[in-house]
Amino acid sequence: MSKKYKSDAMAAIHEMMEDLHVGGVIDKQTMRRFDDACLTPIRPLKPEEIKAIREREHVSQAVFANYLNVTSSLVSKWERGEKRPSGASLKLLSLVEKNGLATVA
Repeated sequence: MSKKYKSDAMAAIHEMMEDLHVGGVIDKQTMRRFDDACLTPIRPLKPEEIKAIREREHVSQAVFANYLNVTSSLVSKWERGEKRPSGASLKLLSLVEKNGLATVA
């Protein structure tokens, strides 16, 4: 999966630091700081956007939840705005939004 960078310069810096991390020159904590500085953050999704993604894929909340490895009640809460997806769930939703449900199947 390709990463999205804030700029070409940030891409070059981040890729160099990744190589240093793989080589053991910098630690994981330092690498996380470079991730925060260089990578474009994932934008939060609104409840209606989540519902639109699911409906575009023509699946029920239960099936959608199964693909995302969450409960159907959580998907329902996301779509009603009672809860907001974050972390890995938000990343998966973003991937499904961009590339379709087959991406996480």
